[in-house]
Amino acid sequence: MTITETRFSVSGMKCGGCVARATEALAKLPGFVSAQFDLAGKSAVIKGGVDAQAVIKALSEVGYPTELKGG
Repeated sequence: MTITETRFSVSGMKCGGCVARATEALAKLPGFVSAQFDLAGKSAVIKGGVDAQAVIKALSEVGYPTELKGG
């Protein structure tokens, strides 16, 4: 498995509970290794061999609209 870092823009996260909920949703994805969220910057770095569209879907389904960050 290739471990990559993918950056996303994430909306709606305001606290540690949001981070826990989002991380729990991502943990169900095959290839997920870790997630680092920046609440102030409304961004996330996801590590692992996960599909970007699966990350977007998982986070959006738990209430955090997500987009792949360009560049």
